[in-house]
Amino acid sequence: MKKHSPSPSLPLLSLLSLHCCSIPSLLSPFIVLLLFSSFHFHPHYPSFSSTTITPPSSPWISVPFSQNYTSTLLSRWLTPSPCNNSLTTQISLPSTPIALPSPEITTLTFHAIDEQGKRQCLGGDYFETDLSSPSWKSRPPVVDHGNGSYSIHIQVGSGFTGEFNLTITLLFRHYLGLKHSPERFKFREELRNIPVRFVQSSVVLPNLEICKSDDFSREVWSGRWTHHPQSRDCEVDEQGRYRCLGPDFACMQPWCHGPLGSLESNGWVYSAHCSFRIFTQESAWQCLDKKWLFFWGDSNHVDTIRNLLTFVLGVTDTEAVQRLFDRNFTSPNGLWSVRITNVFNGHWNHTRNYLGVDSLDNEEYVQLLRGYFSNEDSVPDVAMLNSGLHDGVHFRSLKRFALSAERAANFWIEVMRHVDARGKRRPRIFYRTTIATAGYARDLAFNPHKMEVYNGIMVEKFQKKGLLRDGGVVDQFDMSFPWHYDNRCSDGVHYGRAPAKSLWRDGKVGHHYFVDLMLCHVLLNAICNE
Repeated sequence: MKKHSPSPSLPLLSLLSLHCCSIPSLLSPFIVLLLFSSFHFHPHYPSFSSTTITPPSSPWISVPFSQNYTSTLLSRWLTPSPCNNSLTTQISLPSTPIALPSPEITTLTFHAIDEQGKRQCLGGDYFETDLSSPSWKSRPPVVDHGNGSYSIHIQVGSGFTGEFNLTITLLFRHYLGLKHSPERFKFREELRNIPVRFVQSSVVLPNLEICKSDDFSREVWSGRWTHHPQSRDCEVDEQGRYRCLGPDFACMQPWCHGPLGSLESNGWVYSAHCSFRIFTQESAWQCLDKKWLFFWGDSNHVDTIRNLLTFVLGVTDTEAVQRLFDRNFTSPNGLWSVRITNVFNGHWNHTRNYLGVDSLDNEEYVQLLRGYFSNEDSVPDVAMLNSGLHDGVHFRSLKRFALSAERAANFWIEVMRHVDARGKRRPRIFYRTTIATAGYARDLAFNPHKMEVYNGIMVEKFQKKGLLRDGGVVDQFDMSFPWHYDNRCSDGVHYGRAPAKSLWRDGKVGHHYFVDLMLCHVLLNAICNE
């Protein structure tokens, strides 16, 4: 089967199709949308006694990682504008309700329009997209063609039909979110809220398989959150938790495998190009027994490690889990143990902030990091690396960050070569992309536009050095994005704050923490698939 991935080179509306006919490529988006809104899907296949008809198939949506990501981005940003420095205020996509086939991939292409009503001739606008229903939340990927036109790729899974809403918000115009202090440049206008009706077609998708080790080689994920049988009266309890489904409530396959109730998400679960196993306490311990896990990143790692220990592994004493710690933890039954090390990289002084990868300027900090890989008989089995939030505040230019990201990659490849020289096996290295900052934080120095770009630069630098060859990427940016529009699941910069029945940032009592619990299980899928 030929892979059908969205690509910047795809012609206008090239993926829009019906079973019985194809949409002429010269039709405008408006005409295409009208066709979809008035067309009824009644696929029909002739019946022959001696012939088996195979239904047409469609791939799962995917977004290829851009070649030469950093240099292309810098070139586009620094290209002088022939558009008279105009800024986008609208888009050419109509707001007419549309009907689309499920589970086919649909592409909507539109142009950015400036305040004079003219088409933009350059890209760089940052559009936030959301496709939602009571049982579905995803971020349809957006492709910036660099000439003022953009494409949105839309897909829902088989069996997900009915009424959805497609929302398109313009957060920043022409790379302004990448500036050092972008707050004054925010636009944050919802340009479209389009009712979409998905109708089941005869197209079939490939089976969504449980994740294997090579599934983490994909640099950019395009997943979704699906909502399965839930409790209608799911209220926060006295401990600030949402234990509305029984802990053994099973996943709805193929969207996940295991006890869905343990996510405390009231039925929400994340899947991407593969689906994830939800671990029991016993299976998690059996995987982690005698392993050494090393974390280098921001304070979201602290939350995730604590949540992994508390919610998955059943460890009650987590006081040691701080920005800087190294400790062995034992299972409640005393049979298994795991060593976890965390080194904060927001600053070389773990009590301070906003230095990011430039923490590597401090020699004492560098020696601390090297020591974990050179001063003992063993080395970590897995290294989970991350950076972004503190870099967003620290670096005054994209070019300067790219240079420091290159230096960070060089540092880690030097550490790994020293491991090789000692005759030790390198740890499997995963890069955890930085979250999509939420609510009020969408406008700040670590806004989603900047974090997505910084993620791309870091992944490219680490990948080119071969650091991710035996590990890969865990795309927490994609996981968190559908929940970043408000602060229900986040305080703005953390998705894993400990549950508490207290007033949260959004004025409600309690908050949701299941996005980070899902991450715990995604990390276990990465670690345990050797």
